[in-house]
Amino acid sequence: MRFTHRAQAVLVAALWGVNFVVIEVGLRELPPLVLTALRFVAAALPLVFLVPRPTARLRYVIGYGLLLGVCKFGVLFTAIHLGMPAGLASLVLQTQALVSVLLAAVLLGERPSGGQIAGVLTGSAGIALLAAGGGGHATAIGFVLTLVAALCWAVANVVVRASGETRPLSLLAWSSLVPPLPLLGLAGIVDGPKAVLDAVTGLSWTGILAIGYVGYLSTLVGFGLWNRLIAEYSVARVAPFSLLVPVFGIAAARLLLDEPITWTEIMAGAVVLVGLALVMRARTGRKAATAATPDPIDSDARTAAGAALVRAESAGTDLLR
Repeated sequence: MRFTHRAQAVLVAALWGVNFVVIEVGLRELPPLVLTALRFVAAALPLVFLVPRPTARLRYVIGYGLLLGVCKFGVLFTAIHLGMPAGLASLVLQTQALVSVLLAAVLLGERPSGGQIAGVLTGSAGIALLAAGGGGHATAIGFVLTLVAALCWAVANVVVRASGETRPLSLLAWSSLVPPLPLLGLAGIVDGPKAVLDAVTGLSWTGILAIGYVGYLSTLVGFGLWNRLIAEYSVARVAPFSLLVPVFGIAAARLLLDEPITWTEIMAGAVVLVGLALVMRARTGRKAATAATPDPIDSDARTAAGAALVRAESAGTDLLR
Protein backbone atom coordinates (compact mmCIF):
# COMPACT_ATOMS: atom_id res chain seq x y z
CA MET A 1 0.00 0.00 0.00
CA ARG A 2 1.18 3.51 -0.76
CA PHE A 3 1.95 5.75 2.19
CA THR A 4 -1.05 8.03 1.53
CA HIS A 5 -3.38 5.02 1.56
CA ARG A 6 -1.89 3.76 4.80
CA ALA A 7 -2.44 7.22 6.27
CA GLN A 8 -6.08 7.10 5.12
CA ALA A 9 -6.54 3.71 6.79
CA VAL A 10 -5.12 5.08 10.05
CA LEU A 11 -7.42 8.14 9.78
CA VAL A 12 -10.41 5.84 9.41
CA ALA A 13 -9.33 3.90 12.50
CA ALA A 14 -9.13 7.17 14.46
CA LEU A 15 -12.60 8.27 13.31
CA TRP A 16 -14.07 4.91 14.26
CA GLY A 17 -12.28 4.86 17.61
CA VAL A 18 -13.80 8.20 18.62
CA ASN A 19 -17.10 6.99 17.19
CA PHE A 20 -17.62 4.59 20.09
CA VAL A 21 -17.50 7.47 22.56
CA VAL A 22 -20.02 9.37 20.43
CA ILE A 23 -22.30 6.31 20.26
CA GLU A 24 -22.33 6.04 24.04
CA VAL A 25 -23.32 9.70 24.29
CA GLY A 26 -25.96 9.36 21.57
CA LEU A 27 -27.58 6.36 23.25
CA ARG A 28 -28.29 8.54 26.27
CA GLU A 29 -30.63 10.53 24.00
CA LEU A 30 -32.07 7.94 21.58
CA PRO A 31 -33.07 4.25 21.49
CA PRO A 32 -30.39 2.17 19.74
CA LEU A 33 -32.34 1.23 16.59
CA VAL A 34 -33.61 4.79 16.16
CA LEU A 35 -30.08 6.18 16.46
CA THR A 36 -28.89 3.65 13.88
CA ALA A 37 -31.72 4.55 11.48
CA LEU A 38 -31.04 8.29 11.76
CA ARG A 39 -27.33 7.60 11.21
CA PHE A 40 -28.08 6.19 7.78
CA VAL A 41 -30.62 8.87 6.93
CA ALA A 42 -27.82 11.39 7.50
CA ALA A 43 -25.39 9.27 5.46
CA ALA A 44 -27.81 9.06 2.51
CA LEU A 45 -29.12 12.63 2.41
CA PRO A 46 -28.30 14.78 0.56
CA LEU A 47 -25.34 12.84 -0.87
CA VAL A 48 -27.51 10.37 -2.78
CA PHE A 49 -28.66 13.27 -5.01
CA LEU A 50 -25.06 14.35 -5.70
CA VAL A 51 -23.38 11.10 -6.71
CA PRO A 52 -24.17 8.72 -9.58
CA ARG A 53 -25.68 5.32 -9.04
CA PRO A 54 -23.29 2.53 -8.04
CA THR A 55 -21.85 0.38 -10.80
CA ALA A 56 -22.49 -2.78 -8.74
CA ARG A 57 -25.63 -4.81 -9.27
CA LEU A 58 -28.66 -3.97 -7.14
CA ARG A 59 -28.39 -7.12 -5.03
CA TYR A 60 -24.96 -6.03 -3.83
CA VAL A 61 -26.22 -2.56 -2.93
CA ILE A 62 -29.18 -3.94 -0.98
CA GLY A 63 -27.12 -6.71 0.59
CA TYR A 64 -24.43 -4.30 1.71
CA GLY A 65 -27.02 -1.92 3.17
CA LEU A 66 -28.69 -4.71 5.15
CA LEU A 67 -25.42 -6.20 6.37
CA LEU A 68 -23.80 -2.93 7.37
CA GLY A 69 -26.84 -0.97 8.54
CA VAL A 70 -29.33 -3.42 10.00
CA CYS A 71 -27.05 -6.29 10.99
CA LYS A 72 -23.77 -4.69 12.00
CA PHE A 73 -24.77 -1.31 13.40
CA GLY A 74 -28.28 -2.24 14.55
CA VAL A 75 -26.89 -5.16 16.51
CA LEU A 76 -23.86 -3.21 17.78
CA PHE A 77 -25.89 -0.25 19.07
CA THR A 78 -28.30 -2.68 20.73
CA ALA A 79 -25.37 -4.49 22.35
CA ILE A 80 -24.04 -1.25 23.85
CA HIS A 81 -27.56 -0.37 25.00
CA LEU A 82 -27.85 -3.78 26.70
CA GLY A 83 -24.71 -3.40 28.77
CA MET A 84 -21.69 -3.81 26.49
CA PRO A 85 -19.26 -1.02 27.47
CA ALA A 86 -18.40 1.17 24.49
CA GLY A 87 -14.64 0.76 24.98
CA LEU A 88 -14.85 -3.01 25.19
CA ALA A 89 -17.21 -3.09 22.20
CA SER A 90 -14.53 -1.33 20.13
CA LEU A 91 -12.18 -4.21 21.01
CA VAL A 92 -14.46 -7.19 20.47
CA LEU A 93 -15.77 -5.79 17.20
CA GLN A 94 -12.27 -5.97 15.71
CA THR A 95 -12.45 -9.76 15.58
CA GLN A 96 -13.87 -8.97 12.15
CA ALA A 97 -10.29 -8.48 10.91
CA LEU A 98 -9.44 -12.16 11.29
CA VAL A 99 -12.86 -13.27 10.03
CA SER A 100 -12.54 -10.98 6.99
CA VAL A 101 -9.23 -12.55 6.00
CA LEU A 102 -10.65 -16.07 6.39
CA LEU A 103 -13.84 -15.30 4.44
CA ALA A 104 -11.87 -13.62 1.66
CA ALA A 105 -9.68 -16.72 1.41
CA VAL A 106 -12.66 -19.08 1.23
CA LEU A 107 -15.09 -17.04 -0.89
CA LEU A 108 -12.86 -14.83 -3.04
CA GLY A 109 -9.75 -16.94 -3.46
CA GLU A 110 -7.50 -14.36 -1.80
CA ARG A 111 -4.47 -16.09 -0.32
CA PRO A 112 -3.05 -14.29 2.71
CA SER A 113 0.66 -14.72 3.32
CA GLY A 114 2.13 -16.22 6.45
CA GLY A 115 3.19 -12.77 7.59
CA GLN A 116 -0.35 -11.42 7.24
CA ILE A 117 -1.78 -14.31 9.21
CA ALA A 118 0.87 -13.86 11.90
CA GLY A 119 0.11 -10.13 12.05
CA VAL A 120 -3.65 -10.63 12.37
CA LEU A 121 -3.17 -13.28 15.06
CA THR A 122 -0.75 -11.02 16.95
CA GLY A 123 -3.13 -8.08 16.75
CA SER A 124 -6.03 -10.28 17.80
CA ALA A 125 -3.98 -11.45 20.78
CA GLY A 126 -3.53 -7.81 21.75
CA ILE A 127 -7.28 -7.26 21.54
CA ALA A 128 -7.87 -10.39 23.65
CA LEU A 129 -5.46 -9.02 26.25
CA LEU A 130 -7.34 -5.72 26.27
CA ALA A 131 -10.66 -7.51 26.63
CA ALA A 132 -9.34 -9.69 29.45
CA GLY A 133 -8.23 -6.60 31.32
CA GLY A 134 -11.59 -4.83 31.21
CA GLY A 135 -14.31 -7.26 30.16
CA GLY A 136 -15.55 -8.36 33.56
CA HIS A 137 -18.38 -5.79 33.62
CA ALA A 138 -19.88 -6.66 30.21
CA THR A 139 -23.22 -8.42 29.99
CA ALA A 140 -23.32 -11.81 28.29
CA ILE A 141 -25.97 -10.73 25.77
CA GLY A 142 -24.03 -7.57 24.96
CA PHE A 143 -20.83 -9.54 24.38
CA VAL A 144 -22.55 -12.11 22.11
CA LEU A 145 -24.33 -9.43 20.09
CA THR A 146 -21.03 -7.60 19.54
CA LEU A 147 -19.51 -10.79 18.15
CA VAL A 148 -22.51 -11.11 15.80
CA ALA A 149 -21.93 -7.51 14.67
CA ALA A 150 -18.28 -8.32 13.97
CA LEU A 151 -19.30 -11.28 11.79
CA CYS A 152 -21.74 -9.08 9.85
CA TRP A 153 -19.00 -6.50 9.23
CA ALA A 154 -16.65 -9.19 7.93
CA VAL A 155 -19.29 -10.43 5.47
CA ALA A 156 -19.96 -6.82 4.39
CA ASN A 157 -16.23 -6.42 3.62
CA VAL A 158 -16.37 -9.46 1.37
CA VAL A 159 -19.50 -8.16 -0.38
CA VAL A 160 -17.71 -4.89 -1.20
CA ARG A 161 -14.81 -6.81 -2.70
CA ALA A 162 -17.09 -9.23 -4.60
CA SER A 163 -19.29 -6.46 -6.01
CA GLY A 164 -16.52 -5.03 -8.19
CA GLU A 165 -17.83 -1.55 -7.34
CA THR A 166 -15.84 1.26 -8.98
CA ARG A 167 -17.66 4.08 -7.15
CA PRO A 168 -17.24 3.32 -3.41
CA LEU A 169 -18.87 6.58 -2.32
CA SER A 170 -21.89 5.88 -4.51
CA LEU A 171 -22.21 2.39 -3.03
CA LEU A 172 -22.12 3.83 0.47
CA ALA A 173 -24.65 6.61 -0.21
CA TRP A 174 -27.16 4.48 -2.12
CA SER A 175 -26.90 1.50 0.24
CA SER A 176 -27.61 3.89 3.14
CA LEU A 177 -31.16 4.22 1.77
CA VAL A 178 -31.76 0.57 2.69
CA PRO A 179 -31.44 0.42 6.53
CA PRO A 180 -33.70 3.26 7.85
CA LEU A 181 -37.13 1.72 7.18
CA PRO A 182 -36.28 -1.79 8.49
CA LEU A 183 -34.59 -0.27 11.54
CA LEU A 184 -37.50 2.06 12.33
CA GLY A 185 -39.90 -0.85 11.87
CA LEU A 186 -37.90 -2.95 14.31
CA ALA A 187 -37.70 0.00 16.72
CA GLY A 188 -41.49 0.31 16.57
CA ILE A 189 -41.81 -3.34 17.55
CA VAL A 190 -39.15 -3.24 20.29
CA ASP A 191 -39.67 0.23 21.78
CA GLY A 192 -43.20 1.06 20.62
CA PRO A 193 -44.35 3.60 18.00
CA LYS A 194 -44.78 6.38 20.55
CA ALA A 195 -41.22 6.02 21.85
CA VAL A 196 -39.89 6.17 18.30
CA LEU A 197 -41.95 9.28 17.47
CA ASP A 198 -40.96 11.02 20.70
CA ALA A 199 -37.28 10.25 20.09
CA VAL A 200 -37.34 11.65 16.56
CA THR A 201 -39.39 14.78 17.33
CA GLY A 202 -37.64 15.56 20.62
CA LEU A 203 -34.03 15.57 19.42
CA SER A 204 -31.66 17.66 21.52
CA TRP A 205 -28.52 19.33 20.23
CA THR A 206 -26.51 16.50 21.79
CA GLY A 207 -28.49 13.96 19.80
CA ILE A 208 -28.18 15.99 16.59
CA LEU A 209 -24.41 16.32 16.98
CA ALA A 210 -24.09 12.59 17.72
CA ILE A 211 -26.10 11.75 14.58
CA GLY A 212 -23.94 14.16 12.57
CA TYR A 213 -20.73 12.50 13.69
CA VAL A 214 -21.83 8.88 13.25
CA GLY A 215 -23.65 9.70 10.00
CA TYR A 216 -21.18 11.96 8.22
CA LEU A 217 -17.71 11.52 9.72
CA SER A 218 -17.88 7.88 10.77
CA THR A 219 -20.07 6.57 7.96
CA LEU A 220 -19.48 8.76 4.89
CA VAL A 221 -15.85 9.70 5.45
CA GLY A 222 -14.86 6.52 7.29
CA PHE A 223 -16.59 3.90 5.15
CA GLY A 224 -16.09 5.94 1.99
CA LEU A 225 -12.31 5.72 2.43
CA TRP A 226 -12.50 2.15 3.74
CA ASN A 227 -14.48 0.85 0.77
CA ARG A 228 -12.19 2.62 -1.69
CA LEU A 229 -9.16 0.96 -0.10
CA ILE A 230 -10.81 -2.48 -0.18
CA ALA A 231 -11.72 -1.96 -3.84
CA GLU A 232 -8.11 -1.07 -4.70
CA TYR A 233 -6.33 -3.60 -2.51
CA SER A 234 -7.30 -6.94 -0.99
CA VAL A 235 -9.54 -7.51 2.05
CA ALA A 236 -6.60 -9.22 3.74
CA ARG A 237 -4.48 -6.09 3.25
CA VAL A 238 -7.03 -3.51 4.46
CA ALA A 239 -9.09 -5.20 7.19
CA PRO A 240 -6.23 -5.52 9.74
CA PHE A 241 -5.96 -1.71 9.99
CA SER A 242 -9.18 -1.87 12.02
CA LEU A 243 -7.03 -3.35 14.80
CA LEU A 244 -6.02 0.26 15.51
CA VAL A 245 -9.62 1.23 16.32
CA PRO A 246 -9.54 0.13 19.98
CA VAL A 247 -6.23 1.94 20.48
CA PHE A 248 -7.84 5.21 19.38
CA GLY A 249 -11.05 4.29 21.20
CA ILE A 250 -9.30 3.89 24.53
CA ALA A 251 -7.40 7.14 24.07
CA ALA A 252 -10.62 8.99 23.15
CA ALA A 253 -12.42 7.54 26.17
CA ARG A 254 -9.59 8.75 28.38
CA LEU A 255 -9.58 12.28 26.94
CA LEU A 256 -13.34 12.79 26.48
CA LEU A 257 -14.91 10.60 29.18
CA ASP A 258 -12.01 10.63 31.68
CA GLU A 259 -11.81 6.83 31.70
CA PRO A 260 -8.58 5.51 33.25
CA ILE A 261 -5.94 3.71 31.16
CA THR A 262 -4.24 0.73 32.80
CA TRP A 263 -0.80 -0.69 32.13
CA THR A 264 -2.51 -3.79 30.73
CA GLU A 265 -4.23 -1.61 28.11
CA ILE A 266 -0.97 0.13 27.24
CA MET A 267 0.86 -3.17 26.76
CA ALA A 268 -2.01 -4.65 24.78
CA GLY A 269 -2.10 -1.59 22.54
CA ALA A 270 1.61 -2.10 21.83
CA VAL A 271 0.90 -5.72 20.83
CA VAL A 272 -1.79 -4.48 18.43
CA LEU A 273 0.70 -2.11 16.81
CA VAL A 274 3.22 -4.95 16.41
CA GLY A 275 0.54 -7.03 14.71
CA LEU A 276 -0.29 -4.21 12.31
CA ALA A 277 3.41 -3.73 11.51
CA LEU A 278 3.68 -7.43 10.61
CA VAL A 279 0.69 -7.16 8.29
CA MET A 280 2.05 -4.04 6.58
CA ARG A 281 5.47 -5.63 6.00
CA ALA A 282 4.08 -8.93 4.71
CA ARG A 283 3.76 -9.70 1.02
CA THR A 284 0.32 -10.75 -0.16
CA GLY A 285 -0.25 -14.08 -1.84
CA ARG A 286 -0.37 -14.28 -5.63
CA LYS A 287 -4.17 -14.29 -5.84
CA ALA A 288 -4.60 -11.39 -3.45
CA ALA A 289 -1.96 -9.31 -5.21
CA THR A 290 -3.42 -10.03 -8.63
CA ALA A 291 -6.98 -9.19 -7.56
CA ALA A 292 -5.75 -5.95 -6.01
CA THR A 293 -3.90 -4.75 -9.13
CA PRO A 294 -6.07 -2.02 -10.70
CA ASP A 295 -4.37 -1.88 -14.09
CA PRO A 296 -2.33 -4.98 -15.08
CA ILE A 297 0.36 -4.22 -17.66
CA ASP A 298 0.79 -7.62 -19.28
CA SER A 299 -1.58 -10.16 -20.78
CA ASP A 300 -0.97 -12.87 -18.18
CA ALA A 301 -1.77 -10.48 -15.34
CA ARG A 302 -4.85 -9.22 -17.21
CA THR A 303 -6.11 -12.79 -17.66
CA ALA A 304 -5.52 -13.60 -13.98
CA ALA A 305 -7.31 -10.43 -12.88
CA GLY A 306 -10.31 -11.30 -15.06
CA ALA A 307 -10.47 -14.78 -13.55
CA ALA A 308 -10.31 -13.32 -10.05
CA LEU A 309 -13.23 -11.01 -10.77
CA VAL A 310 -15.28 -13.93 -12.12
CA ARG A 311 -14.58 -15.90 -8.95
CA ALA A 312 -15.50 -12.88 -6.83
CA GLU A 313 -18.77 -12.37 -8.70
CA SER A 314 -19.71 -16.04 -8.29
CA ALA A 315 -18.80 -16.06 -4.60
CA GLY A 316 -20.71 -12.87 -3.90
CA THR A 317 -23.81 -14.18 -5.68
CA ASP A 318 -23.78 -17.38 -3.63
CA LEU A 319 -23.23 -15.35 -0.47
CA LEU A 320 -26.23 -13.12 -0.99
CA ARG A 321 -28.69 -15.84 -2.01
